Amino acid sequence: MPRIRSVATAPATVRLDRRSVLAAAGAISLSAGIGYALGPGAGSGNAAPAGHATVPRSRPAPTAPLMPYKSGTTLLTAAAPRGTSGYRRLGDGPAWRRAVRADLAAAKPGREGRRTALAAFVQFTDLHIVDVQHPLRYEYLRAQTASAWRPHESLSVAGAVSLVERVNALRGAPATGAPLHCVVTTGDNTDNNSRTELDWFLQVMSGGRITPNTGDPRRYEGVQDSGLKLYWHPDDALRDTDKALGFPRLPGFLDAAVREVNSPGLGLPWYSTVGNHDALPGGCWAPKDSYFTEFAVGGKKLMSLDEMRGAALWKAVKKGRDPKGAHFKELLKSEARRMRSITPDESRAPFTPAEYVKAHLDPAHEGPGPVGHGYTRENLASATQYYSFRVSDDVLGISLDTTDPGGHYEGSLGTAQLRWLERELTANERRADGPSYVVVFSHHTSRTMRNLRHDPARPGEARHGGEEVLALLGRHRSVVAWVNGHSHKNRITPHHTPDGSFWEVSTASHIDFPQLARVVELADNHDGTLSVFTTLIESAAPHRTDFTDLSQTGLAALYRELSFNAPGAKPGSVGEAGDRNTELVLRKGR
Repeated sequence: MPRIRSVATAPATVRLDRRSVLAAAGAISLSAGIGYALGPGAGSGNAAPAGHATVPRSRPAPTAPLMPYKSGTTLLTAAAPRGTSGYRRLGDGPAWRRAVRADLAAAKPGREGRRTALAAFVQFTDLHIVDVQHPLRYEYLRAQTASAWRPHESLSVAGAVSLVERVNALRGAPATGAPLHCVVTTGDNTDNNSRTELDWFLQVMSGGRITPNTGDPRRYEGVQDSGLKLYWHPDDALRDTDKALGFPRLPGFLDAAVREVNSPGLGLPWYSTVGNHDALPGGCWAPKDSYFTEFAVGGKKLMSLDEMRGAALWKAVKKGRDPKGAHFKELLKSEARRMRSITPDESRAPFTPAEYVKAHLDPAHEGPGPVGHGYTRENLASATQYYSFRVSDDVLGISLDTTDPGGHYEGSLGTAQLRWLERELTANERRADGPSYVVVFSHHTSRTMRNLRHDPARPGEARHGGEEVLALLGRHRSVVAWVNGHSHKNRITPHHTPDGSFWEVSTASHIDFPQLARVVELADNHDGTLSVFTTLIESAAPHRTDFTDLSQTGLAALYRELSFNAPGAKPGSVGEAGDRNTELVLRKGR
């Protein structure tokens, strides 16, 4: 059993390294030490050396506290339901205490006073910024899987903007008081591999005005005004499936859902990692199918389906039996007469991996930097979506592309990327000034990297699953954490090998309840151990909702409450105490 001890978060004196002290005083960039801020590519927009991201432009850092704190985190309060049945309102709930996990090393007394902060960043994962009117969506599979359609998903943009607002309001890193260096996404930034969704995501992160509407600019044309009882119809009195469960009638909801939203953009540099929903239509179909492209931008949408046909389709998807979408394509063709007319929209077209990288490199989306948000011109030239970057002077970040272009929602790595990863780890350990600690980022977890289908563009290249990646990371003592998402569940797993040990930190999504992001901090305890702190945060929206408040903030609050009440929502997504707010101790191995 894991060795877990729950403790209250008490103030402690935390020493900061030289870089953190300077940043706390507002002297240098949040995301790069002096050597990196003034190094090649800093603020120039030029391509970085192959395999490495450019660094952000130097910018003043907000003053950070030198003591731990709880405000704005789940260490102070977390959303909790009122009542015991029916549609349940949310309110301020009890805090989630910090659990000390000593699975990999003993937690030695007195470490709080010796500790030096090395790095701190925020993880966003599975935002699923979604165009709810997109023709390729399969909402009619709702009876088979809760992820096919969610009553709250038309508010994904407002919810994501509120999460940005929460990060901007944080006073630093909660456990150490060090300045936050950056935000890193771990994939499924979009939902339908749609150009529109990609543009919305980039504006949420870097700032801008977003109108979360496609098709007819004057009105909503999705399933929630279809008259079908399968879906919640907030604006009218239809006795639909969800209202029978207590969902409210909210006149004006759909007009508000497609109204302009304003994002301030993150105040921190941010980096992007790709997920299966970013790379594959529907998150599971192999890309580059002309039929799906034409259907995505066309004027027809399937909104209902015979339950037996739906069950057969979902079984094929879940088992990975139809990665190219042949079954899905035939189903759409056979249901053509039952489809509803909607307004065609070219902006709904799927984007290619190259277009994904180009969009990140667009100066219009640079925001706080860095240029490309991790991706470089080298990625375009080599047709890759993986890179390394500096989290801080002491910590190297490595962002992987675990999506499989052969199709299916589970992932893997190609041989070329696996070898690149090994070269990056080896090069780090051979640095003349000593190795950095390494944090690896990916969308898929080690448990969900079981899809070994060949990449159609590289038919002779083998694919490698989670066990091989774990073995590789375990051979390099500089690796301290593997941070990922995909599973929509909080789970923290210790990994130990004869050569080293590290923690795998998987975080729940921001589209399903409990709608979380995670602050991760790395500290040297100066006793032969390191501590990795994880602290979960919610969006800035209030826990309590007001059904008459359809403002941007009111919608973000509804986004959380509706997600809690969504039929089929998994209560276990929050994880156990040892998967939430933690101190993860491990031996120093570099």
